[in-house]
Amino acid sequence: MPSSPPRALTYRAHGNCYLNLTNRCTLRCGFCPKFRKDWVVDGYDLRLSHEPEAEELLAAIGNPRAFQEVVFCGLGEPTLHWSVLLEVADRLRAAGAAVRLNTDGLASWRTGRNVTPELAGRIDTVSISLNAQGEAVYNRHCRPPAEGAFPAVLEFASRARERLPRVILTAIEGLEGVDIPACRALADERRVELRVRRLDRVG
Repeated sequence: MPSSPPRALTYRAHGNCYLNLTNRCTLRCGFCPKFRKDWVVDGYDLRLSHEPEAEELLAAIGNPRAFQEVVFCGLGEPTLHWSVLLEVADRLRAAGAAVRLNTDGLASWRTGRNVTPELAGRIDTVSISLNAQGEAVYNRHCRPPAEGAFPAVLEFASRARERLPRVILTAIEGLEGVDIPACRALADERRVELRVRRLDRVG
């Protein structure tokens, strides 16, 4: 009988170390594997028994300079574990690591304040899940809890560009109704990058 993969606070892929802060999400994206009961990414089970504290994550990383980037990512929205994210980011930057945040871009919308100043000096790159070229397609696939999420993502990208060295919007090729050239135009309007992702690929 094959053994189950280990549950992981961190996982390694693409030369990076990915940090699994939380399984909580703002959205309920129809394409997210965890909503199909699939929690395994690159051989790691990303279901958490608890949300880790900063020291647990730092111990699991080891030497952060051994990686191209240390990335806040996983099967959850990292900004929902905000204080730990900031503390770990501070420690990683002090150790000389390159730090990326993968996010749904809804932290400011969710909290009612502009959080991008708190990321400045802590995050080198922010990758924001745009996922669609307009609100109707976004709502169909991402299923936000209230109206206004899609314009909030675009606003977050614009604010992040004012504060952070590198901002990337991402879109998933192959999702029904998603127009990649239109997504690229939104990125170009905000003078940020667009990265086209593969369906069912976390990272």
